[in-house]
Amino acid sequence: MDHFADRLRAAPQSRLQRSAAAEALALARELSRRAQLMEEPGSEPREMPDAGMFAAADQILVAAHDLAVVVRSEEQVAEAVRLVEEARQRAGV
Repeated sequence: MDHFADRLRAAPQSRLQRSAAAEALALARELSRRAQLMEEPGSEPREMPDAGMFAAADQILVAAHDLAVVVRSEEQVAEAVRLVEEARQRAGV
């Protein structure tokens, strides 16, 4: 996660605009959604807002931290790692 965030921070604005920031935001939203569903089952998850392309790295770190606090199994950890890797590859960073 930290590696992906660092790569986003180092990416040129043009790469962020093409797809990297959108991929990071989508990942942050998904990780946040999963954390909320585990923490408050039965509640409607709130969507993480778009704070802009330069905040995308921080948003994935916050969402990943929130998920790490509530994760219950190794399978959930493995699934989160898979999601991060797939988003990183799509982002091209």
